[in-house]
Amino acid sequence: WGTVFCISLAMFVLIAAAFMPVALLTPIAGHLGITEGQAGQAIAFSGLFAVLTSIFGANFTGGFDRRTVLLIYTLVLIGSGLAVTFAPNYQVFMLGRALIGMAIGGYISLTPAVIARIVPERDVAKALSMLQGGSALAAVVAQPMGSYLGGLVGWRGAFFVLLPITAIVLFWQAIALPKLPSRGSKT
Repeated sequence: WGTVFCISLAMFVLIAAAFMPVALLTPIAGHLGITEGQAGQAIAFSGLFAVLTSIFGANFTGGFDRRTVLLIYTLVLIGSGLAVTFAPNYQVFMLGRALIGMAIGGYISLTPAVIARIVPERDVAKALSMLQGGSALAAVVAQPMGSYLGGLVGWRGAFFVLLPITAIVLFWQAIALPKLPSRGSKT
């Protein structure tokens, strides 16, 4: 169950990072010298990459160990957080948003199957509920958390706060996730 909780925490961080800009559009726009509308495009941009990765990601990761793929998506999440936190301009900011979308699309499309493989069959529904609990909690708290942290440490600091949590998730996954060879071949 520790592994399930770890994956649920990863889902929390993914969704929180995705929705936090909603509360930070004005400071993001001000610091990057863009309009609030352009800053708002970051939400749609990450959503676009989430959809594309969820649809086509399996074509690129199909033959790889699921554990490895989840670790890679978590590294992509860290890359996203670094790009957004330290973005010197709009282009790097949007690159970071594209990366978060890729991490979300890949992670969300893969984790239910991983959960089904790591828990006993009788516990799959409970484990999937825990997984979705991380997403639901983030959807509820991401905007107020972003607003609060933005007021305390600025918009960059709000995103930076997620990086140590993501590093913990990466380390935890590396220890807790078993090897999960692909059940299909890469085509």
